Amino acid sequence: MSSSLLIQSADALQPWLERWSQKSWLAVDTEFVRVDTYRPKLCLIQIGDGEHDVCIDTLAIADLAPLYALLNRRDILKLFHAASQDLEIFVELSGTCPAPIFDTQTAATLLGLGDQLGYAALVERRCGVTLDKSLTRTDWSRRPLSEAELDYAALDVRYLAQMYPSLRDELLAQNRLAWLEEDCARAAVAENYRNDPREAWRRLKGLARVAPHGQVIAAALAQWREEEAQRRNRPRKWIVEDDALYRMAERAPEDMTQLEGLGVLPAKTLARHGETLLRLIAEARQQPPRTLASDERMAPEIKARMTRLQEAVRRIAAALNLPASVLAPRADLEALALDGAQARANVLGGWRREVAGAELLKLLAA
Repeated sequence: MSSSLLIQSADALQPWLERWSQKSWLAVDTEFVRVDTYRPKLCLIQIGDGEHDVCIDTLAIADLAPLYALLNRRDILKLFHAASQDLEIFVELSGTCPAPIFDTQTAATLLGLGDQLGYAALVERRCGVTLDKSLTRTDWSRRPLSEAELDYAALDVRYLAQMYPSLRDELLAQNRLAWLEEDCARAAVAENYRNDPREAWRRLKGLARVAPHGQVIAAALAQWREEEAQRRNRPRKWIVEDDALYRMAERAPEDMTQLEGLGVLPAKTLARHGETLLRLIAEARQQPPRTLASDERMAPEIKARMTRLQEAVRRIAAALNLPASVLAPRADLEALALDGAQARANVLGGWRREVAGAELLKLLAA
């Protein structure tokens, strides 16, 4: 029977690292807070090996490099549920991404159990256990943590360990284990979780409403904001709100009077960053207009292709008992409709190409 333990020193952690180094798999989860920071603040790492569930106090242990090295070992499979946020934290803190991984949420999807199924729902379905959700909003940075809070955290790896063998066996029986391994390998790449400031404009959901010359300005401002947020470790919106960024991009103020007249920046932001923002706007105005994002309606022939592709994907997905979005999300289908075989789309690679991509290309060629 599993028992949960709290580790609060490097000396206490070392015997566990030695024990875990002999394992073929480990269940892993994290608890963190991200309220007033750009980067998540890691508070706990939970690790389960099928016998013990251990909570590691990452606020109490200064050097976690030996633990990160263990999690980076290729001969130890790491079990996660909905791994992306956990992987982002490990990349941020260690520079590397734990691999290989087995994501139980991905496994559940490929087995037809539900798309993006939450951990508690999967535990209830697979183990017949209803998890207590009353501690979901716990402040994991507060110390000391109660015994109930530690037990709650430990449960996040206890049932991962229990569910893994049967999920793996069922995937193997359905010839879908290779599908999961492919998807998990794609997820466990460090570059997925590094925010390149030059690509920050892609986060601007309203960018398509801005004219092309304004989009160039918005991209420059978004890059600066990302760099500033990373440097100061503060949320992006604490630097400049999206609405303020759009307004500056649209109006392109040329001096402090015009910038202040927009009424979108607090006085402190104006004083601290006003001259920098004006310089960035002026430089961006010298560049040729570019359409980075567009919400224009597709031409009729492209829309017709999209309809045919969507119908085909729904049919193939239903036959495989998979959500259509897992085979090919809308972005993939738009790329296919526009660029055909040259499209940058996951559905044209790996197992997705075998079960759907090749057929979609034939449909486009017909």
